[in-house]
Amino acid sequence: MKTFHFVAVVALALTTFCAQAEEAEHRLAIHVDQNDPAVMNLALNNAQNVKAYYATQGEDVAIEIVAYGPGLNMYVADSPVKDRISAMAKESPDVEFSACGNTLAAMTKKAGKDIPLLSEAHIVPSGVVRLMELQEQGWSYVRP
Repeated sequence: MKTFHFVAVVALALTTFCAQAEEAEHRLAIHVDQNDPAVMNLALNNAQNVKAYYATQGEDVAIEIVAYGPGLNMYVADSPVKDRISAMAKESPDVEFSACGNTLAAMTKKAGKDIPLLSEAHIVPSGVVRLMELQEQGWSYVRP
């Protein structure tokens, strides 16, 4: 009977350890809502620094930069940070660039024409809702 209890305790410990290992990936949501290249560059710096830190630890990190409101201007085709976003997307494919669909629709209506976004940006229905969903899924949140 003692052997059975020992085996059960070891199995439970291994199961707990394996579950923790599967959840070890770090996840970071970065919020950009300002039409300011300095703010976007700070967000990109944050993403690079977090990735570099976890790389030295041998750990993975997923990062999503969510832009809405005036911050969506950082994802438009003529963005002042487009080259930096493009370079980061190429070197770090696990960094996502999410663009608020609500903001894009409002910008398009106001301009009376389509507003082209950077190819790296993917549209989500709502930037605020996306940030809420990520936080509800356990993502850490940063607003530079």
